[in-house]
Amino acid sequence: MQYLSISQVARQFGMRSSALRYYEQIGILAPVHRVSGQRRYDVASLRRLAVIQRARDAGFALEDIRELFTAFRPGTPASQRWRQVSLRKLTEIEDAIARLSVMKNLLNQMSNCKCDALDECGAAILRTVNSQHPKRAPSLQRAGFKQTRLSLSRGHQANPTTAPGPSIRHEPPLR
Repeated sequence: MQYLSISQVARQFGMRSSALRYYEQIGILAPVHRVSGQRRYDVASLRRLAVIQRARDAGFALEDIRELFTAFRPGTPASQRWRQVSLRKLTEIEDAIARLSVMKNLLNQMSNCKCDALDECGAAILRTVNSQHPKRAPSLQRAGFKQTRLSLSRGHQANPTTAPGPSIRHEPPLR
């Protein structure tokens, strides 16, 4: 049986030797055979590292990878393990994509801002919040904010979760 040194394995997997030692320390890589105190990796270790690397490439955290190896009953097929942790990860990714989409729309809105002062932007944002969440408006009015008119034109968009379209034109408060 051929064994590889830690530097050979690190080079083969494109990682640092310290990462291999860390994986062993936290228990996702079993302690490896040692010759004269130096780590020697066998085929089983390389296969496990291949799974770890694939999981890392797919965005799994080390805790998720530990779960993949240890949180299932012995004999649980790899397909069932992957399916369970992958479905949870897919949900996380879909949530992140939704947040990123909102962020992208907000950035597009801000890049199209026609305001002369940030105070105008703040007023427009408050109008948008008031129109989308009418229950919040009375508390803002009690705090001394006046009701403002909301009209659609070029400026800030009324709904940050929609694609670019009509947006709010800043107008002076109603008197």
